[in-house]
Amino acid sequence: MKPLVLGLAAATAIALNAGPARAADPVLDYEFFKARIQPIFLTKRPDHVRCYVCHSESNNAFKLEKLEQGNTSWTEEQSQRQFERISRLVVPGEPAKSLLLMRPLVPQEGGYAYHSGGRQFESRNAPEWKTLAAWVNGEKLKK
Repeated sequence: MKPLVLGLAAATAIALNAGPARAADPVLDYEFFKARIQPIFLTKRPDHVRCYVCHSESNNAFKLEKLEQGNTSWTEEQSQRQFERISRLVVPGEPAKSLLLMRPLVPQEGGYAYHSGGRQFESRNAPEWKTLAAWVNGEKLKK
């Protein structure tokens, strides 16, 4: 009888210390990524090159697929591969813990001290940064 009592006591202690139930993490939406996030990587911002210029040639975690000759956007297959790869650079529901958002953000706004492509985003209020954050927070593409 003693092991059962200890087992129940341990289970009760674990349950009490577990804290409040947490809502499920947001799910990253592929359609939102394809329609709203990928264009950010191709957009030229003042005083900066497009993300694509460096990251299509890079060999790091944020590697963009090369556009097929004559194309101005990625194929469906390329977009799917990029979604899988780039999703690893974010923490769903936590933009401030997501490399994709923090690496190109100015340090004064909490960004990393180093990004060889310069500071693409001067503020967390930059429209593109807010779009990235919306995706990380689970926003869906409105149809």
